[in-house]
Amino acid sequence: MIQTTLISHACLLIRAGGMTILTDPVFFDPHWEGINVLCPSVDLQKDKIPPVDILYLSHRHQDHFDVRTLSYLRRSGVLAADAVTVAPNDAVLLEVLDALDYSPVKLSEDFEPFRFKDVTLTPTPSFNREDYPEHGLLVHDGEVTVWNQVDTIVNPQVIEYIHQLHGRVEFTHSRFLPLLEGNFTFHQALKLPFEEYVSFFKVLEALAPGFVVPGSAGFRYVDRFGFLNQYSFPTTQQQFLRDLADFCPQIKSSTFFPGDVAEISKAGARVLPQSSDFVRMREDDSDLIEFKPVAPVNAIQCLTADQAEQDEEWRQVTRFIREELLDRLRRVEAGKVFAHWRVSYQLEVFGCDGSEIWSIDFSRPPEVVKGRTGKINLYEGIGCSEFYRLIRGETNWDFVGAAAQYRTFHNVYRVENGAFECYPQENKFPQPLMEIFPSDKTMDREKYMKDVRRWKDKA
Repeated sequence: MIQTTLISHACLLIRAGGMTILTDPVFFDPHWEGINVLCPSVDLQKDKIPPVDILYLSHRHQDHFDVRTLSYLRRSGVLAADAVTVAPNDAVLLEVLDALDYSPVKLSEDFEPFRFKDVTLTPTPSFNREDYPEHGLLVHDGEVTVWNQVDTIVNPQVIEYIHQLHGRVEFTHSRFLPLLEGNFTFHQALKLPFEEYVSFFKVLEALAPGFVVPGSAGFRYVDRFGFLNQYSFPTTQQQFLRDLADFCPQIKSSTFFPGDVAEISKAGARVLPQSSDFVRMREDDSDLIEFKPVAPVNAIQCLTADQAEQDEEWRQVTRFIREELLDRLRRVEAGKVFAHWRVSYQLEVFGCDGSEIWSIDFSRPPEVVKGRTGKINLYEGIGCSEFYRLIRGETNWDFVGAAAQYRTFHNVYRVENGAFECYPQENKFPQPLMEIFPSDKTMDREKYMKDVRRWKDKA
């Protein structure tokens, strides 16, 4: 028999063949640079978690790869003395693990099984569009098989190979929630993406598991970021299961919340609500993430509280705009694109007491003008505090975007000699600030190492 317990979000405790496996642990609120908390909220008695033999990390998104929790696990005694850490071959992820004294690390590879005692673990591939490796996980104890899909995107060949390995999968933690993170920031569609949503059901139809629970989506935005909850989570566990019952009525299913335990055997699977002895759902506060994309929108606000610091940040940002912005834009390749499309660009910087606007008209010799030009077809709005931190290399676009400290839209077109040429609305247009502060490997690495410096060896 295999037993899975949901701790939070994508964090599962799996017991199989005398082994205990912990996946993608996030134990603390807030997480993801203070933007998110677990939802539903949980009561986790960390001292009661059974000793973990295998720590399995699927990928390095910060809601799956939480540096604070990893630092805690390294010194808390939760990990058994001979515990094995399994992670993808990702240079940034491995550097963080090494800095936290997780060495050596067993590398996970697509469909490369490894055996611990009587348990076989097999990473399943993902066809994501990111530049990092990502895996789901098959757990087989010799009798039954559990698949944790996590965030992976799979195709029919992956499902076929799963069947070749283990035949029928008795139990699946399935993707169910398309996240709209970034859609609000980039003025993209705020609706259920039906093509992606339908793909979840087609995967389950092809897999034909014995039992399904929704997996890997249990957080919300908090405090000043909370208004994003109405724009980011376009469905629910309950809605997904109702749709699954209509689409594949032969597949058994259940909701699965923190503290719920699933028992999977050859005789079948059952979910025991709130039966864990170390974690419980504190409150079902999932109504806080009810999808209402017509709800009120908060204005961008400076995140710096101290007035003297605000004043200094404003001075530095204003100096940069006046003295460096245009020169930096001339040096990036996208500067030619702005000129070709005759972009009329507006940059709005938000402080704690309002905003100020600067404009650049690329249809003529460009210059930075304080105020409006009467036309906007490319807009960027950003909080002064985050603009300042971009200048200093102290923040990253994942945070700036996810915290709604940056918003943009474009209505880009050019008119010439009776012709009207439009840039497709659905396509992203080069963003001036993102061009001069690129989201490169250095920025990506630093967001994790900052957390390493903050949390390593901390109580």
